Amino acid sequence: MTEATTDEAAVEASKPALPPVVRIPRVVQAAGFVAARRRTTMALKDKYGNAFTLDLPMFGHTVVISDPTLAKQVFTTSTDVLGNVQPNLSRLLGSGSVFGLEGADHRRRRKLLTPPFHGKSIKNYEAIVVEETLRETATWPEGSEFATLEPMMRITLNIILRAVFGAAGHELDDLRRMMPTWITLGSRLAPFPTPKRDWGQWSPWARIAAHRRHYYDILDTLIARARADPKLADRTDVLALFLQSTYEDGSPMSRTEIGDELLTLLAAGHETTASTLAWACERLSRHPDVLAEMADEALTDVNDLRQAAILEVQRVRTIIDFVGRHVLGEMVEVGPWRIPRGYTILVSILNMHADAEAFPDPDRFDPRRFVDAKVNTLSWMPFGGGTRRCVGAAFANMEMDVVLRTVLREFAIEPTGRAPEKWHARGVAYTPKDGGRITVRRRAAAATG
Repeated sequence: MTEATTDEAAVEASKPALPPVVRIPRVVQAAGFVAARRRTTMALKDKYGNAFTLDLPMFGHTVVISDPTLAKQVFTTSTDVLGNVQPNLSRLLGSGSVFGLEGADHRRRRKLLTPPFHGKSIKNYEAIVVEETLRETATWPEGSEFATLEPMMRITLNIILRAVFGAAGHELDDLRRMMPTWITLGSRLAPFPTPKRDWGQWSPWARIAAHRRHYYDILDTLIARARADPKLADRTDVLALFLQSTYEDGSPMSRTEIGDELLTLLAAGHETTASTLAWACERLSRHPDVLAEMADEALTDVNDLRQAAILEVQRVRTIIDFVGRHVLGEMVEVGPWRIPRGYTILVSILNMHADAEAFPDPDRFDPRRFVDAKVNTLSWMPFGGGTRRCVGAAFANMEMDVVLRTVLREFAIEPTGRAPEKWHARGVAYTPKDGGRITVRRRAAAATG
């Protein structure tokens, strides 16, 4: 090969090579992505394949991929080359949140976040999950259909509040009243760009800011009380652990870091888990054979099918439909593509969960596909992947397992022949459109042991 040929090859390799570009007006792309993201993404995959290029108003030039091999490349690429998607949820949760950190700062924070949500620490929270589930379900109506989404929201919020802040008090009651409104509003605003001008005190962004100020007033009280607690070292709540944690250089977490991180745990550990549980109720009530077997299993210490059902619900009713990265390096190679600096890469979890190669007959709800089968984390990824995989994944899994076990021990869920509930986008998360409606009968005391 001549020197000229070598130079030409080098120049060619330095040029972008993008997946097929979607040839529809930018405004139509934007409308489809905001108003019907799920259907738009699936339709574009059918037309353009496992990788295509969009131009979106918030993310800009964007490559969407739906292939496990390409996704692995994205998740294993250096964080110096691929950073967190921009903009991200830190604009709603605060710059001190793990969502807003990059590189070494992100790794240091995750190291502090990991201990409360793994191993023995999770066992400490199981009793809280049972207590809050029994508290909420005590008022469930018998023989009358009702939506489970809001009850599950209350259960998961109370669980995460107690796990994060410890013992109850009027400050936690205040948070219980405030957080659902705040999280719902934030979730609905998440798909939209932050406005560049001030729209006044009655705008949704002003209401977000007001909630945030109120939250920090409460947090300051809780921090002061925790620091004065002579039994702080014995506490297992996350706030107490954060107050005692230090980075490798010995420095403690700042007030803003603690506040933003706890808010992230509250937001991320509340709506998504509750939505999955509501979908579980919706799916199980339409599959009586699975429901009957799980009900029998719940009366024992076995959780094989229940655990498989949780995995299958997360696959077939994907709550968070994509995860993103931002190209920081001059160029990143993903498969045959060369994607330049400034582009966004979105990994479509939704499309990967619907892939017929990885999951034969993908529209069928079949928990048994996960029984005695190792989960392929390149195809099944409801918690994302790589260094930004959800740090609370193990906690969320335990929570869903214990809530379902407790419900099935206390109630018989009646099967229904109704059509499946439609998908409803609550901004970030997808929920059952009718709220995961079921009808239950309380089991006899003798049956529950």
